[in-house]
Amino acid sequence: MFKGLKPIIYGGREVWPLVEGGKGVAATNHASSGAWAAAGGIGTISAVNADSYDADGNVIPQIFHEPTRQGRHAELIEYGIKGAVAQIERAYEIAAGRGAININILWEMGGAQPILHGILERTRGMVTGVTCGAGMPYKLSEIAASYGVYYFPIISSARAFRALWKRAYHKAAEWMGAVVYEDPWLAGGHNGLSNAEDPLRPEDPYPRVKALRDTMRAEGISDDVPIVMAGGVWCLREWENWIDNPELGQISFQFGTRPLLTQESPIPQTWKDKLRTLEPGDVLLHRFSPTGFYSSAVKTPFLRELMARSERQIPFSKVEAGDHIVQLDVGVKGKNFWVTPDDRERARHWAREGFVTALKTPDDTIVFVTPESRETIRTDQANCMGCLSHCQFSSWKDHDDFTTGRLADPRSFCIQKTLQSIAHGGDVENNLMFAGHAAYRFKQDPFYSNNFTPTVQQLVDRILTGD
Repeated sequence: MFKGLKPIIYGGREVWPLVEGGKGVAATNHASSGAWAAAGGIGTISAVNADSYDADGNVIPQIFHEPTRQGRHAELIEYGIKGAVAQIERAYEIAAGRGAININILWEMGGAQPILHGILERTRGMVTGVTCGAGMPYKLSEIAASYGVYYFPIISSARAFRALWKRAYHKAAEWMGAVVYEDPWLAGGHNGLSNAEDPLRPEDPYPRVKALRDTMRAEGISDDVPIVMAGGVWCLREWENWIDNPELGQISFQFGTRPLLTQESPIPQTWKDKLRTLEPGDVLLHRFSPTGFYSSAVKTPFLRELMARSERQIPFSKVEAGDHIVQLDVGVKGKNFWVTPDDRERARHWAREGFVTALKTPDDTIVFVTPESRETIRTDQANCMGCLSHCQFSSWKDHDDFTTGRLADPRSFCIQKTLQSIAHGGDVENNLMFAGHAAYRFKQDPFYSNNFTPTVQQLVDRILTGD
């Protein structure tokens, strides 16, 4: 047992202060989270478009039949509830009364509130807590408390937590199970980097977490309410000065990336194999997500194409103005595209390379793509099923008039399509592969040498030694 590490009381029982991070679409399911709970920790099911099963136990593909976006959105909500319920029931059975089962949702996912209500209504007594980030989930505490489950808000600064506490959480303080501090520079998936923070200048998490604890204490929150350190956590030995530290109060640790490479992990073998090959710097903090948030993913050809697409971008004016003194003569129809002479030459060069189609963005720029890419972009936008509350790629909004009112952005992509694909056996090179920035350590850690893939129990046992 690693020095100073002690069980905590959560949901009426002792559990290890080790939390499995709930990841993406179907990247954390009943098998991994149930096993994590059975090992004595807090297992976390991803309740984001989770898989449901037919009578033979086969995954039911999420196929959408309704002709309208609103109709497909209603189908998505039903899929989301049924899938999460199926995952929770299976995980609860695997855990067999040990540890605890949490679920993870994104506040910015489409239909987050009806999905969360539907899940918790149908799984009473099975779910101990709800972890939630990707946005400012003010309603999280009210919904969780109404079902008698704990809530774990994910934040990346003391300021964000204070806003949530003042507006809503103080009304349900007794149901706050923990506060997850997610390092916005190191965590995988969507990150809470603010506009005031530099994506290229990571900050030491210790003073940020200390500021969070100071804020919690100022609001009268007990030190027994854990802060869960998430993002960049690989082994406890590297966090020794955080454990049993009176400045920080009770600290737990969330492991998001390491559980991907376990026998129970549901991700395809090709994805697991890819994780073993990563080098430092192979994970990119980027802003291509249709949520508008920063997120971290492996630099696959899919991500590199998004990078290249944005680089093939020039601003334009609808009238001759300033430096925009020549008319664009490639990629567009009509004469109301005024650009600089240099940008016209760049556009001509791209056209000669096959990027002959120009698509307008919401920022008065145009990007140049191949006809095949244009067809994919337009098809994916037309097939939108409303998986986000606000989608920059399709201009969908899940309430009011169902549109953001902005031009659909071709620099982004359909996140539902690519995450479903990679989780269910699609090409790992040509889909979005979320990962934390410590993923390169799979290749360096001797624990994984000779292609060793641990069970979740073996991984938890290893973590408990400090390694």
